[in-house]
Amino acid sequence: MTKDTKDVSDRPPALKDHDLVAETVVPGILYEKRQALRPDGTVAEGLYNAWITLDNPAQYNSYTTEMVKGAILAFRGASAARDVVAVVLTATGDRAFCTGGNVKEYAEYYAGKPQEYRQYMRLFNDMVSSILACDKPVICRVNGMRIAGGQEIGMACDFSITQDLARFGQAGPKHGSAPIGGSTDFLPVMIGCEQAMVSAVLCETFSAHKALRLGIVMDLVPALKLDGEYVANPLVVTDRFADEWGRIVFGEPKSGDELAEGKESMKRGEIDLGLLDERIEELCAKLMMTFPDCTTKTIEELRKPKLKAWNDNKENSRAWLALNMMTEAKAGFRAFNEGTRETGREIDFVALRQALAKGTPWTEELVDSLMPKGKNG
Repeated sequence: MTKDTKDVSDRPPALKDHDLVAETVVPGILYEKRQALRPDGTVAEGLYNAWITLDNPAQYNSYTTEMVKGAILAFRGASAARDVVAVVLTATGDRAFCTGGNVKEYAEYYAGKPQEYRQYMRLFNDMVSSILACDKPVICRVNGMRIAGGQEIGMACDFSITQDLARFGQAGPKHGSAPIGGSTDFLPVMIGCEQAMVSAVLCETFSAHKALRLGIVMDLVPALKLDGEYVANPLVVTDRFADEWGRIVFGEPKSGDELAEGKESMKRGEIDLGLLDERIEELCAKLMMTFPDCTTKTIEELRKPKLKAWNDNKENSRAWLALNMMTEAKAGFRAFNEGTRETGREIDFVALRQALAKGTPWTEELVDSLMPKGKNG
């Protein structure tokens, strides 16, 4: 045997392919393996981080049925990839991470079709489960608002780092649904029962700074640049102090002259997510400097409170959400889809409650009467 000849026994064994399908391109989902970096910024040859990007910016990165399928396949592929260290779930642009399911599709196809929506919810459940079952740590890169189903898939992730102009929250009871695609499971575990009630029932969005205070994200970075320098979100209170009632106001919205000044700063500034990307890379590098099997086992154990609540409820939730497409969801999604900034995107809640109090059945006429009409309607 010459020095240039390698014994067959020294060759690495052929590896099995554990992917479910061959690599596919799904509209609205971008999948990219980016070179992993060491903590000092040098390249770790042969290692990558998988970036899964929701790519529907025209509709605030809301996910369509096809995008849900693509996300499931992407997470399954990233989980099985031997050379992937961590998974980053994010979206295109700087306005929205995700606002949930695509309301246009909901209103124009699924409304009034409970059997079809039940099939859709099977896919949605599988998407959430694919995040919770991923063998790699999953990081949510919150590039913009994380609302409704976007909040749910974000909370299914293991870590969240946000730019500080983003807003968080739910939309369910305001738009004809219940946030039972994960929020009612995850919120009590992550921020406590009372704050979960506030978020899920009242559907009032809150700032990234408040999200940090509540513990729903691990870190935030500024995104607004004024005169070339990063500045904190000028629309919210970013100093940590209590008001005259002892309430913590960190992350709460400014008011009066301070709010007006903040809005002017927003107009003059530009959004730059460079710091967000740096922080994401730093976290990926930290994760790389751990034993892979020990890390996987640790995240599996730490996911258990969320996973238990999710598995206990997801099938009942799927059935209820399907049936709700015949009544409140049918009205709420249609109102959001047909409404405008001028008319509003919510139904006439008082009229609905008055009609139901009289025993009025759910009919097309009732739904029509509830649609937003504006102040002069």
